[in-house]
Amino acid sequence: MISPGQTLVSRVMAFTPPSTGQRDLSPAMAAQRPLKIGLLSYRSDPRVGGQGVYVDYLSAALADLGHEVTVISGPPYPELSRDVSCVRLPSLDLYAQPHHGHYALRPRHLLSPTDTYEYFSHLSGKFVEPLTFGRRAGQWLRRHGQAFDVLLDNQGLSEGILRATQSRRLPLVTMIHHPITEDRRLALAAAPDRLHRLLVRRWYAFHHSQLRVARKVGTIISPSQSARRHIATEFDLPVDKITAIPLGVDRSAFCKAPGGVRHERRIVTTASADVPLKGLQYLIDAFAALRADFPDLELTVIGTLREGAAAARIRAHGLAQHITFKSGLSREDLAREFQTATLLVSPSLYEGFGLPAAEAMSCGTPVVVTDGGALPEVAGSAGLVVPRGNPAALAEAIARLLHDPDRRRFVGQACFERAEAEFNWSRIAPRYQAVFEEAIAAAC
Repeated sequence: MISPGQTLVSRVMAFTPPSTGQRDLSPAMAAQRPLKIGLLSYRSDPRVGGQGVYVDYLSAALADLGHEVTVISGPPYPELSRDVSCVRLPSLDLYAQPHHGHYALRPRHLLSPTDTYEYFSHLSGKFVEPLTFGRRAGQWLRRHGQAFDVLLDNQGLSEGILRATQSRRLPLVTMIHHPITEDRRLALAAAPDRLHRLLVRRWYAFHHSQLRVARKVGTIISPSQSARRHIATEFDLPVDKITAIPLGVDRSAFCKAPGGVRHERRIVTTASADVPLKGLQYLIDAFAALRADFPDLELTVIGTLREGAAAARIRAHGLAQHITFKSGLSREDLAREFQTATLLVSPSLYEGFGLPAAEAMSCGTPVVVTDGGALPEVAGSAGLVVPRGNPAALAEAIARLLHDPDRRRFVGQACFERAEAEFNWSRIAPRYQAVFEEAIAAAC
């Protein structure tokens, strides 16, 4: 087992370049040259965030097109299709340790400038995983990068990856799910005092580097038109430099359950962390108001309860016995939560896309979303859209569906049909391929 203290040179696993032989392809696919694609992601476990789900979905969809895909990831590592290979670039993985990495330093770490920087930056309250992964990935790419036709950086936006690809003239495409400046802005607005604002600024200090890198990369993908416009504004980029391509869902898991029975009074939502951007506290306020008319109403939160605004609102309303938090779910378990829920609510203040809403829609679940970021794009005319940060509007929309089973069925069917048409990876992956081909041609 690899220990956190080993230096970079000993930690990088052996790499077998993608094969040069063609895979068995359909006649339509055989007319196109399979690409050797490297997908860079600084953390990729689908159970700890949406970026890991994206890595799994996209890599599998590209492999289904006949391309050879290698995910190059830091910990926590991805769960991937059998047709996708993985290179693991271990870090100190400080957030995964019981003591949060505060006692992880060993003398051998001082032999690695990256290890040393990672430890002391973490100790002082900075989030540096994208930067340190970029340094390690950059070193790895200088040795192995020529094995790939094109590289996709999953929102790392690091100087290390940029310098390595430029020095080796490797085509690089960058995925920006949404500008991190929005997370920073909302976290600063929610900070209760000056000390917490200083801590927020310290944590998000890496956003300066991301801004610089975004202005230097050649090709950018975003998951929505809303994110495309927002990225262009926040990063001071021409909007035509960014291509908007929606995300898809795993339709083998997220689908209608045959003969499935839904709860009459169960709301489901997702919140991977109690951060202001997710707006969970507003849903809790709405839930408290709804219980006057629906005393048997339940709320299931896919996520872990942490001390913060949501926990404070639960205590204030005395709702601890009526709200269930679930974490570490498999994809199938999450699908069952959506399939059996009365409806899904996404109360986020901002989303670059909003994958849980799309997954719930694919299960035929009615959705209520806010107008935060791209959520109206996901819901389209199928779901209900309310103003963000407005518990009264959330409660009103939810109540309309709870009072009217026929309307719920109509909205659920409309959501399902929209998901079938719009969030299908078999239609989305070729759009990524087209962007990759353009990036390769531009680098020649």
